[in-house]
Amino acid sequence: MGGTVGLRGAQPNLPALPKVPAFRPGPFAKVMDKPLAIFLMGPTASGKTGVAVELVQRLPLEIISVDSALIYRGMDIGTAKPDAATLEQAPHRLIDIRDPSQAYSAAEFRRDALAAMEDIHRRGNAPLLVGGTTLYFRALEQGLSNLPSADPAVRAQLEAEAAVVGWAGMHVRLQRVDPAAAARIHPNDPQRIQRALEVYELSGVAMSELFAAGRNQRPNWRFLKIILAPPDRTLLHQRIAQRFGVMLEQGFVDEVRRLRARGDLHPNLPSMRAVGYRQAWAYLEGNLSADEWVQQAVIATRQYAKRQMTWLRSEPGCHWVDSLAGDTPATVLNLVGGAGAAAP
Repeated sequence: MGGTVGLRGAQPNLPALPKVPAFRPGPFAKVMDKPLAIFLMGPTASGKTGVAVELVQRLPLEIISVDSALIYRGMDIGTAKPDAATLEQAPHRLIDIRDPSQAYSAAEFRRDALAAMEDIHRRGNAPLLVGGTTLYFRALEQGLSNLPSADPAVRAQLEAEAAVVGWAGMHVRLQRVDPAAAARIHPNDPQRIQRALEVYELSGVAMSELFAAGRNQRPNWRFLKIILAPPDRTLLHQRIAQRFGVMLEQGFVDEVRRLRARGDLHPNLPSMRAVGYRQAWAYLEGNLSADEWVQQAVIATRQYAKRQMTWLRSEPGCHWVDSLAGDTPATVLNLVGGAGAAAP
C-alpha cells in the first residue's frame, strides 16, 4: 500500500513492506486449541492506526477498536477517528456504537469485543485489537468481576463532594478505601476516581478486590501483545502537538460547538470528559481563552500519554517496537506472521 493513510490525524508515511517467507496467507491456525488475537497497543499519537491498516491489507486480520472515545458518534476530529475512506479500506469494529449522551463500561466492551473476536475467528481470520484504552485491554485479557452498575444518585453525591474538595481530594479519599486502585489511577482522572469510589460505596468492597476476584475469567484465546512507542518522549510530545494542530485546522472547535448546541450534553459525561473535548467545552463556555484551552488540551494529552506509557511498561509479555523507525510496519508484520503459524 505505502504512502500516507487517510486519517484525520497526522500519520507517518509507511514504507513498502517486504514479504514474510515464514507466513502463508490463510486462516490462522489454533495452537493448543486456542485461537490467536493480536493486541496492537501504544500511547496516543504513536501511529497505531496507520500500521493496523497496513497489516489488514497483507494478512487475514480484522480490526477491533480498543478506544473509549472512538465509540461515540459525532466525535470524529478530536478523537483522530479514521475517515470514511480508511474505514472502507480497513473496517473497524466497535466504532460509532454509542451516542455521546450514553455511557459505556469496560464490562460492556469486554462482552462486545469477545463477540466480535468469535465472529472474526469463524470467518477464518484473526482479530487485531488496536487502541490505547488500557482498562479495556486489561478487562479483555484478565476478566472483570461483576461490578455494580452505575448509580446516578451516588455519582451525583460524589460529583457534589468533588466540587468542594476537588478531584485531587477525592483521590486522597480513594487512597484510604482502595490503595491499589489509587496507585493505578492518576489524580487528574476524575472519571476513574469516581467509578472506583462509586463501586466502593455501592458494594462496600474495594474495586481492586473485585477485579482480582474476576481474573479467573480469562478468555480461551492466546494473545500476541505488541506495543508501538517512540524511543524518546520528546518526539511523542512533538507528534501530539502536530496532530492537535491538524485537528484545529480540520474544525475541532466547530465539532465541539455542534455537540454543545444539542442541549442534552454536559461536561460531566464520560464523552465530554475526553481529552481535548473537556478543554474545548470550557473555552466555548468562556472559562478559558483561545490560547489557554489549546495549551491545556495539549498538556492534558501529554499527561494521558504518560499514564498510558506507565501502564504499558508494567504489562508483561509484550513486544516493544519503535513506532518511528523506518521498518516499523515490517517489524510488526513479522511478529504477527510468525505468531500465526507457531505457538508462543
